[in-house]
Amino acid sequence: MKRWMMNPAAKSALQAAERDGAGAGAAGAAGAARPAGDIDQICINTIRTLAMDAVQKANSGHPGTPMGLAPVAYHLWQDRLNYDPQDPGWPNRDRFVLSVGHASMLLYSLLFLTGVRETGENDVPLSTPAVPLEEIKRFRQIDSKTPGHPEYRWTSGVETTTGPLGQGLGNSVGMAIAERWLATTYNKPGAEIFNYNVYAMCGDGCMMEGVSAEAASLAGHLKLSNLCWIYDSNHVTIEGGTDLAYSDDVATRFRGYGWHVELVADANDTAALAKALAAFDKVDDRPTLIIVTSVIGYGSPKKAGKASAHGEPLGEEEVKAAKRSYGWPEDAQFLVPDGVLDHFSKGIGARGKEKREAWYKAFDEYKKQNPDEGAQLELMRKQGLPTGWEAELPVFPPDPKGLATRDSSGQVLNKLAVKIPWLLGGAADLAPSTKTLLKFEGAGSFQPQSYGSRNLHFGIREHAMGSVSNGIALSKLRPFASTFLIFSDYMKPPIRLASIMELPVAFVFTHDSIGVGEDGPTHQPIEQLASLRAIPGMVVLRPADANEVAQAWRTILTLHDQPSCLVLTRQALPTFDRKKYASAEGVARGAYVLADAAGGKPKVILMATGSEVSMCVDAYEKLTAEGIAARVVSMPSWELFERQDQAYKDSVLPPDVTARVAVEQAAEMGWDRYVGISRDARTIVMHTFGASAPLADLKKKFGFTPEAVYETAKQLVK
Repeated sequence: MKRWMMNPAAKSALQAAERDGAGAGAAGAAGAARPAGDIDQICINTIRTLAMDAVQKANSGHPGTPMGLAPVAYHLWQDRLNYDPQDPGWPNRDRFVLSVGHASMLLYSLLFLTGVRETGENDVPLSTPAVPLEEIKRFRQIDSKTPGHPEYRWTSGVETTTGPLGQGLGNSVGMAIAERWLATTYNKPGAEIFNYNVYAMCGDGCMMEGVSAEAASLAGHLKLSNLCWIYDSNHVTIEGGTDLAYSDDVATRFRGYGWHVELVADANDTAALAKALAAFDKVDDRPTLIIVTSVIGYGSPKKAGKASAHGEPLGEEEVKAAKRSYGWPEDAQFLVPDGVLDHFSKGIGARGKEKREAWYKAFDEYKKQNPDEGAQLELMRKQGLPTGWEAELPVFPPDPKGLATRDSSGQVLNKLAVKIPWLLGGAADLAPSTKTLLKFEGAGSFQPQSYGSRNLHFGIREHAMGSVSNGIALSKLRPFASTFLIFSDYMKPPIRLASIMELPVAFVFTHDSIGVGEDGPTHQPIEQLASLRAIPGMVVLRPADANEVAQAWRTILTLHDQPSCLVLTRQALPTFDRKKYASAEGVARGAYVLADAAGGKPKVILMATGSEVSMCVDAYEKLTAEGIAARVVSMPSWELFERQDQAYKDSVLPPDVTARVAVEQAAEMGWDRYVGISRDARTIVMHTFGASAPLADLKKKFGFTPEAVYETAKQLVK
């Protein structure tokens, strides 16, 4: 083991530990002698053995990567990271993302050994540890703080939920974008409030996943010099050696993306790693990739360098053999030797506390000199909204021709973004079509020369756009990301993770139906609405006119712990006369009675979302003219409707009115919940992938006309 240059506190701890000699660790196995070696090596081997023991006890997990990467993680945390374990939510902390989420025990060991505290609401630190030793012993068990893959909000100190490989890399790009935006927007001469770095640890699997290529390409274009990826190149995947399917020249590939690349030939050579990280510090015009060659399962006599060290426990005898190779007591389990916790406390603990206290002192002065900006930053941290943020929310007049909901959304978004300075986002090269371009003075385009701008240009990279947006939301900004609804399929993993993490990301999807017309089945979304509604915690809103759009945006921005999908039309929809029909404020309750029978006693209920609501209104008017008692229910959000109490739901959909018609240009799945399965229930929905033709012809072909709705309702009433 080569010794790297250490900070004074860590060096002092090393000298004290070497004077202490052998002894039983207070947190470790009773009566076990302290293993041989200097304190740094003992700390590294503590990380390794905690990971091995936890996986073995759980009989489940991935021990090999923590064993190989322990020296890298130790050096990064102990000697470099500006991070205070006593306040893991400190706004200017360096971010550490473990994109190789299956190596979760590497992170849990660090959270325990560094003494990271649990946090409460608004990241306020509590007195309890985030990951006590008992939780490491409960690795992968029900309700433990140490699930199989790290989970944001569940375990304090975990910056993002990583599981699907490559997602953490996309998140890290979003975090780096957020730091650049915060620094450009809020730093003042002599008051550098934001200057943190983002470190992401990734592996061969992350590099193979396409999202990493998208994210790396975007980061290189944006010259995010605050971003460092550490690539664990151990040449092993589940099936065997990476040479089975992977022979990329990663260094050349990343140089092509515009990255600075450093090589470390041996993960145990921490002096070389320190040199590579020092190079990262000096590079100010591009992100850095450090390629580290490691041995998966390092120290295991029979499994080191093999696929068998990747995704399964080593086995009790092999654990003992690996411990012997480290000079570790082979029968000691979950051993934390004397001096280890103290060493971390005097390293990252002392450094982090000093940095954090200095930052809060500077921030207090900053708030005195810049009260408006200081108030914004504090409100942002609490996920709040500025006073009067909805004061200029547009109200659209009645209009038979109306607007496409993508157009009204663009108008609403621009009004809201002026009032909410940390609302920013963009599209996957489709802003002119999704109408998400912010056009007010100063909005600008986020580029290397203009990091304070509000329009993000993701290029044709939907997958990365989703994971980058999650990273931005993890930094307490309010991002939106847009594309066509059909392309939500390209970004389903980050959409799903946004729900798991309870992040208030607004996903804006346009071209929502067969209304796409001549582009045909490849671009006409059919099953996408059902798939988005199936995601637990997701709020899907498909508004029926411009005023429903305004109310949908109002609802979205009040969601602080949930993502949303706003689903919008390409074609114009009539704007309802709200003096004749009910107020669009009913959107907040998910579904509401838009038009009703005289006396409120319908014989038939017509229900729909989005563009199909106007068909129901036209059919309603014809039924009413014939004396047939009908009701129109606009149902922009099933999820919000399901949260209402039963009395409200019954008032909208009375149980005794069984004649019901549901209309939606999408798959039928889910509508049985509202129309029922009786002979009085009908759905007018899509059963194929659509066709290429003008919209008027498509409506006739698939039965989406007011006449079809009218005839269906009339038959049910008879």
